[in-house]
Amino acid sequence: MSISMYQASVPRILNMLTNLSHLLDKAQTHIEAKKLNESALTQFSLYPNMFPLVRQVQIACDTAKGAAARLAGIEAPKHEDNEATLEDLRARIAKTLAFIETVPADAIAGADERAIEIVYPSITLRFIGRDYLTKFVLPNLYFHVTMTYAILRANGVAVGKGDYLGNIF
Repeated sequence: MSISMYQASVPRILNMLTNLSHLLDKAQTHIEAKKLNESALTQFSLYPNMFPLVRQVQIACDTAKGAAARLAGIEAPKHEDNEATLEDLRARIAKTLAFIETVPADAIAGADERAIEIVYPSITLRFIGRDYLTKFVLPNLYFHVTMTYAILRANGVAVGKGDYLGNIF
């Protein structure tokens, strides 16, 4: 039995973004219960040269929507990167989820061999769809969700492995 590119991508991406939103829900509860400064959390980074929580979430969303769009051969929506609060970040996740849910499975059919190019200011990355998903998208998505999780844990938010994994059944 084989797995389609859609099955290998969209359900996993949706699951991780849903879990990311859940992590932020728990962070909001923590902030309110402890009467903490929300911006201290959203701007917190694990090390000076690492991105803060807000940017980790933005990149996770960008990775997710870019993956769905590139694999389907369509344009991804643009986000302004102006989120400042946990509510803003959860709204961005919701917009990203809504976009990904519009991508039909048949649009991703055959994407395993589709040429994909990502142009950054200093480098251009070229992949075929299968390698793009397995070597770039999923590791990047998991990394930025994991960094968000680690930032929350470092700040005393009661999150655990079950929150990170979410509904795996």
